[in-house]
Amino acid sequence: MRASAWGKSLVVLLCLAAAPLADSAESTRPATATAAPGCLASGNGFLRARIRGALNLDIDWKNTELECAGSERPDGHGIRLSFAGPMRSGGRRLRMVFGIATTAEGAPGRALPTNLTIIFEGEQRLYSTRGEDKCTIDDLREERVGALGPAVRSYRVIARGFCTLPAAALDRDEHILVTRFDFAGRVDFDNPLPHPGVEPSQ
Repeated sequence: MRASAWGKSLVVLLCLAAAPLADSAESTRPATATAAPGCLASGNGFLRARIRGALNLDIDWKNTELECAGSERPDGHGIRLSFAGPMRSGGRRLRMVFGIATTAEGAPGRALPTNLTIIFEGEQRLYSTRGEDKCTIDDLREERVGALGPAVRSYRVIARGFCTLPAAALDRDEHILVTRFDFAGRVDFDNPLPHPGVEPSQ
């Protein structure tokens, strides 16, 4: 892709980063954010990740350091979760967005293809795997939280995984590899249930 086209893509994706979620360039549909301070009201959200390459980072964020949100993907195939770390000087903050090809709401999963986007907010820097073939969730669980009902349904999502190939920068010749990650965040579903009155699998 020509440099000018990369520049336009970078501007679009950095604008999406200001929204609660942005699974690469999938959609700008807003997701329902957590109302309580920190990631999860229960206090047990977290994100850990090991990043190597153009940047070397070891992330270990606890619940109170995190801003997190999650929703169903716009096309209905899987979920996406966003984790933003502590705010630094100059409005700098690291955000990681996971687009996961899950099978069904509330269902556990293994070996799930995952798209990963890493955004350095305030630095005009963004890395993306540009597809689901470079990272894998090798174990995922969804635990129902909040009141039962057919309207908005919330889950605590616990997962661990790894990437075998790096994420590439959109505007420079740089790559980073997230060799492992694990997290606990939240996803909210607001789509109608397939059969009214029937709860999804737990």
